[in-house]
Amino acid sequence: MKEKEKVTILKGNIVYSKNPKEFTIYEHGYLVCQDGKTEGIYQTLPFKLGGTPIRDFGDCLIIPGLVDLHIHAPQYAFRGLGMDMELLDWLEANTFPEEARYEDLEYAKKAYGIFADNMRRSAVTRACIFATIHRPATMLLMDRMEKTGLDTYIGKVNMDRNCPDYLREDTRESAEATLSWLKEVKKRNYQNTRPILTPRFTPSCTDELMEELKKLQIRYDLPVQSHLSENPGEVSWVKELCPWSEFYGDAYDRFGLFGADCPTIMAHCVYSGDKELERIRENGVMIAHCPESNMNLSSGIAPVRRFLEMGIKTGLGSDVAGGSTENMFRAMAHAVQASKLRWRLADETLAPLTAEEVFYMGTKGGGEFFGKVGSFEDGYDFDAVVLDDSRLAGPGPLDIRSRLERMIYLADEREIRAKYVKGREIDLS
Repeated sequence: MKEKEKVTILKGNIVYSKNPKEFTIYEHGYLVCQDGKTEGIYQTLPFKLGGTPIRDFGDCLIIPGLVDLHIHAPQYAFRGLGMDMELLDWLEANTFPEEARYEDLEYAKKAYGIFADNMRRSAVTRACIFATIHRPATMLLMDRMEKTGLDTYIGKVNMDRNCPDYLREDTRESAEATLSWLKEVKKRNYQNTRPILTPRFTPSCTDELMEELKKLQIRYDLPVQSHLSENPGEVSWVKELCPWSEFYGDAYDRFGLFGADCPTIMAHCVYSGDKELERIRENGVMIAHCPESNMNLSSGIAPVRRFLEMGIKTGLGSDVAGGSTENMFRAMAHAVQASKLRWRLADETLAPLTAEEVFYMGTKGGGEFFGKVGSFEDGYDFDAVVLDDSRLAGPGPLDIRSRLERMIYLADEREIRAKYVKGREIDLS
């Protein structure tokens, strides 16, 4: 055992996932962190840990930190507004005008300060975040998120076509601005914040820009995040823009930005066909399922059961502001509810999702994008959230599984007693 000051022990009701089918539960157990990693879980502490301070959280639940694979930081300011349109109209009416405001650094400071503070207070410990096309504001967002202690990927967005003139980048200038951003990120030597290549989606990026972004991906060994097959109109549009592509995802794959040689997250995949899903599986692309956004923007209901049956890597995203909240418990609940509607109304061959499955997707499933993250198995990064559900008390006792299921539907930041990322406690004050 190494120096005792590098060991943290939490006591409580420990719940996590090893697989999507069941919870692993230790009632009133001891969760041990050593050097930022999970060292073990014990019902009785071994002799070697004698004398080590213990944080006893009583009857609280202790779960892995939640993972948001898809969220738009600049859209946070108008979450819960403009929900009466479909995707493409919504982008034009709400998203693009709001994102243009981030050219003003004073506005960006105020907006990103609110975003970062609320993310810090949430149950999220890891996130993949879209910024805007603006390099200075993107650096500001990275600075703000670095201070929270959360572990995040953040991307400067690229767009050189099919967007308003006030947001449209020149192809060369977009590539050059992205290069300048990456150089600046390297200089700042962040500990918790990393860059991720972020072409907004195929309709907003020319083939020439995709080629330039691939060069940067290779040069800086970057992961990629974007959108895929979210809306029927979007899918048809990509076919017009890229007639040479076999399917929407092929328009990314032709430029080497679809998982085969770089870690990739594609959000939505509501209308991914057989060939596209098979390519996703073959290339190891991770899908960020964003159920509330898909409902709010009338996109549809993704066939998540099929993703899981095919062995496709799948996590959850809030997709603020298509989704209304950064609360990933709500994303879990929406995933179950949406799957029930799909099963009942569209395809009875795809059984609804369970609490166990969506909890797995929101922890270990999405956490895989970050490495050994999202579980309390030995050697995993020690990301933990302590939940006090006494506010939700009922007339009789519940077992641990039932308490966690209820938290999926009812919990918010009020339940969070403590939060750790890679063994470091996050200040929730």
